[in-house]
Amino acid sequence: MNVIKKICIIGTGFSGICMGIKLKEAGIEDFVLLEKSGEVGGTWRENTYPGAECDVPSALYSYSFEPYPFWEYKWSHQPQILEYLKHCTKKHDLYSHIHFNRKMVSAKFLEDNGSWVIETVDGMRYESQILISAVGQLHHPSIPKIEGQDKFKGISFHSANWNHSISLKGKKVGVIGNAASAIQFIPQITKEAGSVSIFQRSANWMFPKFDRPYKEWEKKLARIFPSFLKLYRFTIWLKMELLLYMLMGNNKLFKKFGESITINYINKIIKNGELKKKLIPDYRIGAKRILFSDNYYETLNNKNIEVIVDSINRITQKGVVTSNNEEKELDVIIYATGFKTNPFLYQMDVKGLGGKSIHETWSSGAEAYLGIMTAGFPNLFMMYGPNTNLGHSSIVIMIESQTSYIIQCIKTIQDKNLKYMDVKKVVQDAYNVSIQKRLKSKAWNTVSKSWYKVGNRITNNWPGRTIEYIKQTKHLNLESYLLYYRQ
Repeated sequence: MNVIKKICIIGTGFSGICMGIKLKEAGIEDFVLLEKSGEVGGTWRENTYPGAECDVPSALYSYSFEPYPFWEYKWSHQPQILEYLKHCTKKHDLYSHIHFNRKMVSAKFLEDNGSWVIETVDGMRYESQILISAVGQLHHPSIPKIEGQDKFKGISFHSANWNHSISLKGKKVGVIGNAASAIQFIPQITKEAGSVSIFQRSANWMFPKFDRPYKEWEKKLARIFPSFLKLYRFTIWLKMELLLYMLMGNNKLFKKFGESITINYINKIIKNGELKKKLIPDYRIGAKRILFSDNYYETLNNKNIEVIVDSINRITQKGVVTSNNEEKELDVIIYATGFKTNPFLYQMDVKGLGGKSIHETWSSGAEAYLGIMTAGFPNLFMMYGPNTNLGHSSIVIMIESQTSYIIQCIKTIQDKNLKYMDVKKVVQDAYNVSIQKRLKSKAWNTVSKSWYKVGNRITNNWPGRTIEYIKQTKHLNLESYLLYYRQ
């Protein structure tokens, strides 16, 4: 069965919903959103582990055009973020544009008529002039290959695919990984597990959140005076822009100050001297994402929890064997090992001009002009694409900028009756040389392994402030593109 639409958007997380809303505001109704699941929400639908919450304050982790005076906490929890996305979808009448349970597996560009043919896993076929990828970077769980893991007789799962059917009460639980997800669910599972063993590869630089529920008068004030909420959002954004200067640059004073926050936090909470040593990172602050938590360190003081820094040698039927040949017997193994962020467009077969695969084009690491468009793949626009991830602020800011820019491109295609537009390779190359040059001086480049990197190239992160990206994407420069007109 063929479905023909002017625009096809893949995904209904923050990116896809934002694009749908803004297309309707621009008077464009001929579009469809393909969603692999049965509901909107993206990563906030998928990640339902205990304690799941955002590491960006609620007021900033929401659309600027859709402020929400009903947040319960300063840092939102997963159920309410999902509720917010459903609210936005319903309010702006997007559900009628969404085709649920349609997982895209391939997309091929037809040069003769300037359109994309998209196929889904269930055999549906869509044809559209414009294809927008809004699939994000954090939705394919990554489980490292460890010798013997298939022999484990207990229960194992990834934190992004939480097994809610089992009880952890009284069980011996092993957690492999200790980053953003782990520091949120470990304090929750420790309340009922018999024991929790954390297998830590590296420590984290961590700041306290100072989270709390909003008071009723604060929520009422935000409802009565929307300008108050906008001002509050602005102050949070400004603080996070300043955080970038403090942590990502080479100012030794700022670096020391940032590191002292974590070290003082550890010294204040942790009682055991050996444990303190395990929790202090051996890399410079900012090289990996700084984490925020009010209860992780406190949880580590519990008698039923231990932090193991010896590397994992193998997994047996009974548990995990570390490099010192000690076996830790376990009933449950939880992988808190992040996501497959590279390659971009993972598990999607995308072919552009001449049938060239985007994964071949990106064999040395993904790159795109403004993180939005890659040469040789006309009318394909990406949201949250290469080098647009942030280490200091809300990705929603980048998403809104990308949405505005892509709509400028769509209007150009319509107004000029273009068959397609394609970014010039020379423009893309110059842009990415500049990006990589800036990234070389950043803290992210001081570690050899990171989900931000492919080889020696940082493919995920934006090197500057969000205000820079906002300015770069504010106006469409047609001189950067090849324009192909219909005959």
